[in-house]
Amino acid sequence: MMNVPFYSLDYVNRTLGDALRESFSDVLDSKWFIRGSRCAAFEEAFAAYCGKKACVGVGNGLDALTLMLKASIQLGRLQPGDEVIVPANTFVATVLAVRAAGLVPVLVEPNPETCVLDASRLTDACSARTRAVLVVHLYGRLSDMPAICEFAKAKGLLVFEDAAQSHGASSSERSGGDPYGSVLQMTNDANAKSAAAAYSFYPTKNLGAMGDGGAVVTDDLELAQVVKSLGNYGSVEKYVNQYVGVNSRLDEIQAAVLLAKLPHLDSWNARRQEIAARYCAEIKNPLVRVTPVPANPKSHVWHVFPVFCDTRDDLQKFLKERGVETLIHYPIPPHLQEAFDGALSRGELRYGPLPIAEELARTELSIPMGPAMTDEQVSYVIEVINSYKA
Repeated sequence: MMNVPFYSLDYVNRTLGDALRESFSDVLDSKWFIRGSRCAAFEEAFAAYCGKKACVGVGNGLDALTLMLKASIQLGRLQPGDEVIVPANTFVATVLAVRAAGLVPVLVEPNPETCVLDASRLTDACSARTRAVLVVHLYGRLSDMPAICEFAKAKGLLVFEDAAQSHGASSSERSGGDPYGSVLQMTNDANAKSAAAAYSFYPTKNLGAMGDGGAVVTDDLELAQVVKSLGNYGSVEKYVNQYVGVNSRLDEIQAAVLLAKLPHLDSWNARRQEIAARYCAEIKNPLVRVTPVPANPKSHVWHVFPVFCDTRDDLQKFLKERGVETLIHYPIPPHLQEAFDGALSRGELRYGPLPIAEELARTELSIPMGPAMTDEQVSYVIEVINSYKA
């Protein structure tokens, strides 16, 4: 029997150990730990990597989402109580951020094949109060941004992106660079692109820190400045508070770690794509469904590799007994979380029947994925899954 961890953080320590230790030492010697030169350098580097004009480092991915929306309210582009369309199949942080900004999440079913927001359902989801769409690139797969942006432009809606799981995903054919390049090239109309994207740098992300961290990436310099101020107690200059802000800043140690890792992101993603291609081609068990590789393989960076099985819990037990570690993303959809009991009746959340999201939550199982996996481990996972019988 072979032991296959779900994801190995030790791989990063082994491959970048010396560089990371040097980064820690440099920060220690600098005697500057918040909003110093390393944070500024990472913001510049990550903005360039994404093909954007600005990046603002914040404390975590939830804060990135929340501050992105709150900044839009400060700028008068959204108003408290406005509705924001959100995929029903997502991590709860997406919905929490909309609520924290004083906005109303409108949950919309995902496409059952791709598991991301189904653009064909946007028309029915809109009301007179709908002002924005918050797209989630779940599992590392880019949503259908051309269709979503076209719809938003026609309706006069803002588009925001939860890119917490999609670092380096690209709709263009060039390596790295703007994850949404082909969308931006469709038209020069500013309404045809997203206002901003929020990233998480939680340690297990494709680009992960060694603690919490996040960022807002945008071409809108005014929005970036407000996000930065809101995350620094609402301060534009020291002790001058223009907004009611919070404390959410990317510290120097995490920025230094991310700077050391960023040059490796494309190669790590390429390895994930190789593994995913094998999984998709070689998992042949009729009881286990996999999501398809997109036509443009670069548009999916496989933060996790989900499979779907009607007897999911039995499959998970079967794999565990054979040394294969798995996780579930996510066992309870946001609208069924206890935190939102009564939210529908109070008008704090809006949704209709969500059978697809609930079915995905009931059947999803994430199998091992990451650049540390060997070919032998990938083969073993495939072999064990193919041997499963309900």
